[in-house]
Amino acid sequence: MSWPRLVLALTARSLVNPANGVSLIRIGWRFRRRGWMLRPPFLPLPDRAYLRWRMYTAYGDEHAIPPPTDVIRYARWATRGP
Repeated sequence: MSWPRLVLALTARSLVNPANGVSLIRIGWRFRRRGWMLRPPFLPLPDRAYLRWRMYTAYGDEHAIPPPTDVIRYARWATRGP
């Protein structure tokens, strides 16, 4: 799977279950790069080095692409209330 396919799969799952979409948006906002509005493409995207580190710590490979179920499970876990 590629990163664009992962985004497409997560978008599709968000359309089916809007609660997933809300969780994914909240997580995406937390992962945004600092100063994103000062550098092209002026989108709140995560820093590539940070993503590589997250993939390495989670999957043992900095080039891993997580399955959609793992991303949704993490997003739901990280955004649930106390």
